[in-house]
Amino acid sequence: MLSKQKLFALGFQHVMAMYAGAIAVPLIVGGALHLTPAQMAYLVAADLFTCGIATLLQIMGTRFFGSRLPVILGCTFTAVGPIIAIASTSNLATAYGAIILSGIFVVLAAPLYGKLLRFFPTVVTGSVVTIIGLSLIPVAMNNVAGGQGSADFGQPRNLLLALVTLLVILLVNRLAKGFLRSISVLIGLFAGTVVAYAMGMVHFAPVAQASWVSVAQPFYFGKPEFSIMAVCTMIIVNIVSMVESTGVYLAVGKAIDQKVEQKQIVNGLRSEGLAIMLGGIFNAFPYTAFSQNVGLISLTRVKSRNVIFAAGGIMVVLGLLPKLAALTTVIPNAVLGGAMIVMFGSVAASGMSILSEVDLRKESNLLIAACSIAVGLGSAVLPQMFDQLPSFAKMLLQNGIVSGSITAIVLNIVLTKKQAESVKGVTVSEVPQKV
Repeated sequence: MLSKQKLFALGFQHVMAMYAGAIAVPLIVGGALHLTPAQMAYLVAADLFTCGIATLLQIMGTRFFGSRLPVILGCTFTAVGPIIAIASTSNLATAYGAIILSGIFVVLAAPLYGKLLRFFPTVVTGSVVTIIGLSLIPVAMNNVAGGQGSADFGQPRNLLLALVTLLVILLVNRLAKGFLRSISVLIGLFAGTVVAYAMGMVHFAPVAQASWVSVAQPFYFGKPEFSIMAVCTMIIVNIVSMVESTGVYLAVGKAIDQKVEQKQIVNGLRSEGLAIMLGGIFNAFPYTAFSQNVGLISLTRVKSRNVIFAAGGIMVVLGLLPKLAALTTVIPNAVLGGAMIVMFGSVAASGMSILSEVDLRKESNLLIAACSIAVGLGSAVLPQMFDQLPSFAKMLLQNGIVSGSITAIVLNIVLTKKQAESVKGVTVSEVPQKV
């Protein structure tokens, strides 16, 4: 049984692993819509608060809601473009009305989606988990260099910070035991931030400017308004997220050595639908299972749901106390990037471990794995290749996890059916006879 202090440290480590991704979405959306500093502060606080509530809903579990897997929920990047587009052409109230109704759609559609899980055999599961890890690596490398678009992108000091953070994590994993080893990523982040502070790269101005208390308010940006086109757009966004979350659930199952049942995925998706509705009500964002934290589970081997429960509680508190939340933002991107390398690499390695159970000498299996991984990684590295396609296709294909998953599922259906027909069509004369 973990003590309260250990639970807090392990939970906080998970929060740090997903924090950059969690606050990036409100910052991008708020910046694009030219929100005031007060509105931006609310958006970040409301997002963290709802992230925590969504995670608690997922981890607690009831008869119909919650996967009861150690999964953290965060806002989906797939929704960034559509929210900006809807709010720019109408207003934020219309965007949030669409988010609420799309959440209801996810709750109702989850059981039907669950019936499609038979199209996820081991070769598809292994390919999808591998794609999740590989598609996140470019994100890690962007952070290693200082963050996409930063003025010091690629500066040697950023690369040095990432290297220091990575080396500390590796050394702690190699030399420490027990609890210290399980918080190696947190230790690495702390050490990297201390080095960055000594180099003059840590600034506390955002902490001084942040308010002490902020309470999420329903319909902060006005009562929800509804547009059929906006609702359809957000439903498509959340269908994409459902596919992505399925891959995360399967990856977590592999990380904790547990077979993930159809009911768990359906309940998990229902819980995500409820979280999306809350995101619309509190004027936050649609939520999905965060793949960033899968690697941390694989690395630390800490499988307790209580740790994720603690992480959810910490996010709720950070959402209510913006000054504490701002304190966590002082960690430089390069430090986060150094930690991401080992975490995201661990996810890819887990996928490869699943694929090792598949007979890749069988041509159909080899083609499914090879093509889906290539398509998924290609989409993640070069998403702009789909810029000339219609918005619906662009939304699907620019997400490496989704494009790779669809490729694996379709190839599995086609190649398995072809193989079955080939076996069925063999005549007696074609079967080698014993002499």
